[in-house]
Amino acid sequence: MTLPHTPGSGGDPQPRQAMEVHRLEHRQEEEQKEQRQHSLHMGSLVRKRTFRSSEEEYQFTAVDYALAAALALTASSELSWEAQLRRQTSKVELEERGQKRVGFGNDWEKTEIAFLRTHRMLRQRRDRKALRRRMEEKVQEAKELKELCSGRGPWFWIPLRSHAVWENANVLLTCTIYASPPPQVTWYKNDMRIDPRLFPAGKYRITNNYGLLTLEIRRCTLEDSATYTVKVKNAFGQASSFAKVLVRTYLGKDAGFDSEIFKRSMFGPKVEFTSMLKPIFAREKEPFSLSCLFSDDVLDAEQNIQWFRDGKLLRSSGRRQVLYEDRQASLKVFCAYKEDEGLYTIRVSSPRGSQEQSTYVLVRDAAPENPGAPGAPLNVQCLDVDKDCLILTWAPPSDTRGSPITAYSIERCQGDSKEWVPCHEAPGGTCRCPIQGLVEGQSYRFRVRAINRAGSSLPSKASEAVVMGDRDAAQRKTEIPFDLGNKITVSMDDFEDAVIIPSPPTNVHASEIREAYAVLAWEEPKPRGKAPLTYSLEKSVIGSGTWEAIHSESPVKSPRFALLDLEKGKSYVFRVRAMNQYGLSDPSEPSEPIALKGKPATLPPPAQVQALRDTQTSVSLTWDPVKGGPELLGYYIYSREAGSSEWQTVNNKPILDNKFTVPGLRTGKEYEFCVRSVSEAGVGESSAATEPIRVKQALATPSAPYDFALLNCGKNEMVIGWKPPRRRGGGKILGYFLDQHDSEELDWHAVNQQPVPTRVCKVSDLREGHFYEFRAKAVNWAGVGELSAPSSLFECKEWTMPQPGPPYDVQATEVRATSLMLQWEPPLYTGAGPVTGYHISFQEEGSEQWKPVTSDPVSGTHLRVSDLQPGKSYVFQVQAMNSAGLGQPSLPTDPVLLQDKPEAREIEVGVDEEGFIYLAFEAPEAPDSSEFQWSKDYKGPPDPQRVKIEDKDNKSKVILKEPGLEDLGTYSVVVTDADEDISASHTLTEEELEKLKKLSHQIRNPVIKLISGWNVDILERGEVRLWLEVEKLSPAAELHLIFNQKEIFSSPPKRCSLPRAWPHQAEVLYQPLSEPFNGSFTCKYDNFNLNSQLLPVSPSVFTDFDQLLRKADAKRRDWKRKQGPYFQEPLQWKITEDCQVQLTCKVTNTKKETRFQWFFQRMEVPDGQYDPETGEGLLCFEEFSKEDKGIYRAVVSDERGLDDTILDLTGEALDAVFTELGRIGVSPALSATPLKIQGTEEGIRIFSKVKYYNVEYMKSTWFHKEKRLESGDRVRAGTTLDDIWLHILDPKDSDKGKYTLEIAAGKDVRQLSTDLSGQAFDDALAEHQRLKALAIIEKNRAKVVRGLPDVATIMEDKTLCLTCVISGDPTPEISWLKNDQPVTFHDRYKMEVRGTEVTITIQRVNSEDSGRYGVFVKNKYGSETGQVTISVFKHGEEPKELAKM
Repeated sequence: MTLPHTPGSGGDPQPRQAMEVHRLEHRQEEEQKEQRQHSLHMGSLVRKRTFRSSEEEYQFTAVDYALAAALALTASSELSWEAQLRRQTSKVELEERGQKRVGFGNDWEKTEIAFLRTHRMLRQRRDRKALRRRMEEKVQEAKELKELCSGRGPWFWIPLRSHAVWENANVLLTCTIYASPPPQVTWYKNDMRIDPRLFPAGKYRITNNYGLLTLEIRRCTLEDSATYTVKVKNAFGQASSFAKVLVRTYLGKDAGFDSEIFKRSMFGPKVEFTSMLKPIFAREKEPFSLSCLFSDDVLDAEQNIQWFRDGKLLRSSGRRQVLYEDRQASLKVFCAYKEDEGLYTIRVSSPRGSQEQSTYVLVRDAAPENPGAPGAPLNVQCLDVDKDCLILTWAPPSDTRGSPITAYSIERCQGDSKEWVPCHEAPGGTCRCPIQGLVEGQSYRFRVRAINRAGSSLPSKASEAVVMGDRDAAQRKTEIPFDLGNKITVSMDDFEDAVIIPSPPTNVHASEIREAYAVLAWEEPKPRGKAPLTYSLEKSVIGSGTWEAIHSESPVKSPRFALLDLEKGKSYVFRVRAMNQYGLSDPSEPSEPIALKGKPATLPPPAQVQALRDTQTSVSLTWDPVKGGPELLGYYIYSREAGSSEWQTVNNKPILDNKFTVPGLRTGKEYEFCVRSVSEAGVGESSAATEPIRVKQALATPSAPYDFALLNCGKNEMVIGWKPPRRRGGGKILGYFLDQHDSEELDWHAVNQQPVPTRVCKVSDLREGHFYEFRAKAVNWAGVGELSAPSSLFECKEWTMPQPGPPYDVQATEVRATSLMLQWEPPLYTGAGPVTGYHISFQEEGSEQWKPVTSDPVSGTHLRVSDLQPGKSYVFQVQAMNSAGLGQPSLPTDPVLLQDKPEAREIEVGVDEEGFIYLAFEAPEAPDSSEFQWSKDYKGPPDPQRVKIEDKDNKSKVILKEPGLEDLGTYSVVVTDADEDISASHTLTEEELEKLKKLSHQIRNPVIKLISGWNVDILERGEVRLWLEVEKLSPAAELHLIFNQKEIFSSPPKRCSLPRAWPHQAEVLYQPLSEPFNGSFTCKYDNFNLNSQLLPVSPSVFTDFDQLLRKADAKRRDWKRKQGPYFQEPLQWKITEDCQVQLTCKVTNTKKETRFQWFFQRMEVPDGQYDPETGEGLLCFEEFSKEDKGIYRAVVSDERGLDDTILDLTGEALDAVFTELGRIGVSPALSATPLKIQGTEEGIRIFSKVKYYNVEYMKSTWFHKEKRLESGDRVRAGTTLDDIWLHILDPKDSDKGKYTLEIAAGKDVRQLSTDLSGQAFDDALAEHQRLKALAIIEKNRAKVVRGLPDVATIMEDKTLCLTCVISGDPTPEISWLKNDQPVTFHDRYKMEVRGTEVTITIQRVNSEDSGRYGVFVKNKYGSETGQVTISVFKHGEEPKELAKM
C-alpha cells in the first residue's frame, strides 16, 4: 500500500521503505550524538538517555563550555568522513532494495521528507542561537568573576614560626602573604607596635618583597624574648600571624625548647607535689582520708588524677569519695574495713609525663564488744556459686587477743534486707566452709565472726552479693554469629529428648575433702531431658553392706553436695539418683572410698627475716617466701620494742609479697620483728625474732648541691660557694667535687681531685674576661651523690667595686611558730672598707617584694627574727654594708615554714646527782654520724676552760665546771648532717643561775630535809596530836623534844615516839589537851654524818589555844554522840527542777529498833518518809508557801541514845527558799515558751508553758493592742503550776490583733507576743467551732447513762427486771438485743419507758433466757449499746458466779 501524492509536490516519489530507513538513520544519529555527549560528561552527576530539546533551560559551568567545544570538534570531524560514508552506504543499500522490491513513490512521502529536513534545519539553527546566547552569558560571568578575584583580602601562604636563639645572635622572622591589592604591614612585640626609629640603629630591619615579609632582630638580648605578631590589612580584609622568640643564655634546661617557659606555653603549667602522703593509722569502722597539695591547678582533674590501692584503680562509691579542690586532691573513706588496708598511690598524668607518690594505710581492729575477743575476719569471698550451694572462704584475723580461735560463726543476709541471720558455724582450724540450702535466683551476702574463749568478735565486712544460679548454664549455650553483629543463641536443652525417667548420674567423686566436711560432685545424666532435675544421695560405710539415704532440708538441685555429718576414721562410698517429675532413676555407680582428712596444719614460718634501716620512722623487712602453694594467703608482721614481751600487730591484712616497710616507728628506739604465715588453716607459728634494730635513716648517697654563688673574683681566680644537699643520705658529708666549664669550650674540667670539706672553693688558673659555670657533687660514706645542675655563667673579672660582696651560708635555725634564728658568714670581699653592718630583708610566700626585717643595720652575723605569722613561709637574704653603701645580696634561703613541730625538743637545764649544773639536748632522730655543735652567744664553741661537753646516745650535755657570771649568756646547739633543722637555744640568766647554784649547794651539802613542819591534828576521840616529819636520816639519828626549854620524855599524859624506818616522825599526843600544855616546843635531830638542824616551833602554833581546846572538846562530844544512831547528814532543804521543796537528812549506825520521827512546830508530821536501808529521811512539799514556814526537826533514837537535827525555815532561811524557787521556777518563767494559740470548745485560748509558776513572786499581765486586759465575761486570765493562759470566750472579729503577755519576777520582766489575726485567727476559730460542734454532738448523743450491771443471776421461774437510764436529744430510739439478735416482745417479755428510764421485764425465766442482753439507743447524733449477761440457774443449784468465788 502506498501513500497518495501531495498535490503540487515536486521531485521523484520515494518508496515507504526509504522513508523508514531515513527515520531510523536519523534516530540512530541522534542516539549516537547523545552517547558521545555522555562519554564526554563522565564527571557529571546526571546522565539521561533521552533526547533533550533546545528549549530546555540549562545552567552552564566552565566544564560545560569545554565539553561543548570538544563536542563541536567531534561533530565536524564526523561529518567530514564518517557520516558521509554512512550515508553513502545507506544509499547503496536502498538502491539494492529498490531493485529487488517494487518502489512506489508519491507526493506524501516527498512532503514528509521535506518536512523532516526543514525541521532539522530549524532545530539546528535554534540550537546554535541558544548555544551562542549562553556562551555570551558565561563569558560575561567569567569577566565579572575575574574582576572580583583580582581584589581579595590577605591570607598567609606561609605563616611565621617560633625561634629559639642564643644570646647576642640574630634572628630572622619570615612569612609569605597573598593579597590584592597589596596590604599594609605592621609588626608588633607583645602587642606593642615596633617602630625601628625608636630603637638603636640596626636593631630591627623590616622588609616586604612581593609578599615575602621579614623582620630581622639583631644581637638578641633576654629582653627580646617575646611574642612577635605581623598584621596585614587592605580594603578587602585583614589577617595576622604570630611567633615566639626565646633567647637562651646557655645550653641547658633553663633555655630554648627545653625551658620551663616554652613547656608551660605548649603543655600548660608543670604540676608538682608540694606535700607528701604520710602513713595513715586508721581504725576499723572509723573514717580516714588521704590528701596532698599541688603546685598548680591540674587540668581535667577527674581524668588526670587517679587513686590506686595495691595497683587497683579506686573510684568514688558509697563508702569512699575522690575529690579535687583548690589544688588539693583527697581520698575519703567513710567507714574503714581491714580490706581497705594497703599501699595507696596517687598518680597525676600530664603531657610532660606522670608523677606519683605512695603511702601505706594500716587499719587496726576496732575495740571488741567483749574484752579479750579476737579481731574480725576479712576478705570474705563466695566461690563455686551454684543453684543452691556455694563455698565461703575468708582470712583469719591477725590478733586473737592471746586466746586461740575455736570457731567461726557465719551469718547471711538475703536480698536487699538488712537482717543478718546465723546460718552455719565452722571449726576454728579452717577458713573455708560450704553453705547449702540456698534458694535459686535469690541474692545473698555473708559475713563471719571469729570466736574464742572470751567471746565473739565484731562481724567482718560483708561479701559481695551473689545470685544463686546454674553455673553450667553458660556451657550448655552456643552463640552463632550472623548478619554483621547479630547472634543466635542455641541452648543444648532444646535438643534434649523427651526423656520420661532420667538416666543415673555419672562420675560420682569427692571434689573437696577437709577435716569437717567433704564435697561430693557428679555429672548430670545424659540425656537429662527437659524436665528439672533433683538428686537423692545415699551413703554406705565400707564393710557394712547397707545403703542409707542422706537427708537434706531442701531438695538438692546442684550436682554437688556438702557432707557435714561424716564420722572421722570411717570410709564411705556414695551413689546418687536423679529424679524429675516422672520418676526416680537407677542409682549411679558407687564412688571411690571417701574419708575425712585430719586437721590441716598451718604453714611454717618464713625464714631469714631481716630488718634493714629505711627512714627515721620506718624499717624495711625482707624474708624468704614460704612454699605454700595456693593455700598461702599472705603474711602477718608483728613488732615490739626491745625489752618488751608483748608483740603488736603491724598489718591486719595479709601481705602477699616477701618484703614490707613498717611505718610509724619511734625514731631512735630499738625494735624486734617477726613474721607469721597465713593460710586457710589459720595463722602459723612466729618466725625467729630479728636482731634489735634502732630506727634511723638508712645510709644513702646524698642528693645534689644547688644554688651556686660567686663570693669573690680576681683576675684569674674565683671563689665559689653553694648550698648543701637537701638529702644528706643519713651520713656525714665528707666533702665535695667541683667541676668548671668555660663557655667558649665544649668540655667540663675537674677543679679538685680530693673532696673539698667546706662549701667554699677557690678556683684558680682562669682566663680573665671569660665566662665560667660550675657544678658539684657531694660525697658521704655511701659514695658520690648526684651531680648538680650547672650554675649561672660567672665572668672572671676582678672585683673593684667599693661595696662589699655577698654574705654566704645564710641559715635559718631554731624555727618555731613565730620566730627563728638567722645566721650567716661575712662576705669574703669587703670592698673599700670594713663591713659596718648587715641589712636583712624577707619575702613572704607568693610575694615578690622584699621587706626589711629591721630598720637599723645589724652589727653581728646573727639575728633572732620574731613576730612572724605562724603557718606562713618566708625567704630571707642578707646584704653587707660599708662606708660605700650596700653590697651584693646573698643567695636567698630556702622557704622556711613557721610552725611548732610536735617532736621539736628544747634544751634542758638542771643539776645532776653530783651537784653539777648542766645544759642538755637530746635528738633521737639525729643520724649516727651527726655531731652536736654548741655555741655561746652565737660566737663559737663555749670556753673549754669553763665547760665540759659530753656526748652519748644522741644526747649532748654541757657541764659548767665553776658556775659564775662569765657563764651567763645564750647557749645554742645544732645537730649536723640532718636533713631537717634540729636546733635549740637557751638563755642562762643570773637569776636562774643563782637558783641552780643553790640547788647544787643543797645537793653537795645536804641537810636534814623537812617533809613537813609542825602540824596539829585533832583525833577522833578528841586527842590533840602535835607532829613533824623529816627524811634522809641515818639509823643512828637521835630525837630530842624540848617543852619550854626543858626536854620531855614519854609519860602517861604525853607520849613521844621516833620510828627508826624512813620517813621519820616525831609527835606529842595529848589525852586530853589542857591549859598546862600551852607553851613552846622545840625538836632537835642529831644525824652524825650530816649537818644537824634545830627546828624550833614558834609559839604561834598554839596562838589560839582556847579555840583549839574548844575544837578538841567538840570532837570528843561528837565521838560520844556517834556511839548510837546519829545523823550523818543534817537536815537541809533542796529544790528539784519541778520546783518541789524537799527536806532531807541521812542517819547512820542504826538498828531494826531505831525509831525515826519528823516534827514541825513541835508537832509530829505523819507525812515524813524514812528508808531504813539507806538511812535517808525525806519530807516533800509539792507547793511550798508561807504557811509552811517554821522550825522542822528530825529525831532518831534507840536504847543506845538519841540524836536530832533542826532546820529553821523562818526569816532569812525562808527567804532563801523562795529565792531558790525564784531562781529555778522564775527563770523558766522568764524563758517561757512562745505564746501558742489553741481553739477550744469555749473559744480561743492563748497560753505559754512554764516549769513552775510562783504566785507569790511572779506576776503576769495580758495586753490586747497595747491595752491591758482584765478578766470579765468574755475574757478570762489565769495560771496553773506549769502554764499562763488567756481564754477568749465566744471570739469575734474585734478580738483580732496583737496579744502580749508580760511576766514579772522581781526586777526581771519579759514580754511574749503573738498576732491573733489572719490565718491564725481563722484556724483557731475553725477549731473552736469544730470542738463546739463535737461538744453539742456529745451532749445530745444517745447514751446509756447507768443502771445495767455487768452480770446478773436469777433462779428459774422468777421475774427478771432490768432498768437503765438513757439520755439524748432528740429522744433516742430504743431496742433490746439478745445475743446480738432483736428481742421480740410477747407475753413473757415486756418493755416500759418512763421518761429517761427504760425497763425490760421477763416473767418466769428459764434456762433458755440465759445470754447476753443489750439495750441499743440511737438518735441523729449517734448510738450506744449497754450490755448485761444473764445467767439462769435451777432450784437447788448454786449460781455460777458464786461458785467461782
